[in-house]
Amino acid sequence: MASKILIINKGAAFMTDALAKNLQKSGFTANVIEPEIEIIGKERSDTDIYVLYAGNFVFESADVLVYLKDICAEDEKVICVIGYTKEIDEIKNIIPVDLIAHQFERPFDMKALIAELKKLSAADEERKKGKHILLVDDDLTFLKMMQGWLSMKYNVTITRSGMQAITYIATHTPDLILLDYDMPITPGPQVMEMIRSEHNAAEIPIIFLTGKSDKESVMNVMALKPQGYLLKSMSKEEIIESVDHFFETKKWKNI
Repeated sequence: MASKILIINKGAAFMTDALAKNLQKSGFTANVIEPEIEIIGKERSDTDIYVLYAGNFVFESADVLVYLKDICAEDEKVICVIGYTKEIDEIKNIIPVDLIAHQFERPFDMKALIAELKKLSAADEERKKGKHILLVDDDLTFLKMMQGWLSMKYNVTITRSGMQAITYIATHTPDLILLDYDMPITPGPQVMEMIRSEHNAAEIPIIFLTGKSDKESVMNVMALKPQGYLLKSMSKEEIIESVDHFFETKKWKNI
């Protein structure tokens, strides 16, 4: 899946437009936006890599730089910096060097920049691939479908019952459990209670899978205080986006 790159620059600029077009030709999704916290915030959940195309605005935008620093630290996002020496030094006064994946002094080599962004994108995908999801559902067809969708970006293990899941987490610690709410013999709520009682597994995030979208059913699900819920009727894109958003922000976004 192609990474989305956000190019941050103040005012119209020939080079940023050219950069966006070249990135799009290389298979990326690339947008150019103004250095404003509100605008950056709206793009935050969908952005994989930030490119800060510096200008004089960096000397008057400490709040924006602090916001970008926090995003990179909290969401484990990648940021690259393009600019003249003084601009880059000013950025480093606020954004720690260890959070800046790469810096390019102007004038820069477009091909070298795109090559570096491809490397960073590949590394980011490998990082995401390291996340481990445990899927628990008695419907094998649904399990296989979900495994196929999520395995594009994550390591996925499937189990067909609550007891299989309990046995599995006795020796494994997934980063997220997607748990069917309605299962025979041992239903989701009971499985969740058992997981929460296990010292080594109590902190594993649990997202319920449910086929019921009416208000009462959803309230019953959320009353158990999982990290969130997924409707089985959601599309592939919606499910992947929700899981991506959770891993990036540690917050659940029910679409």
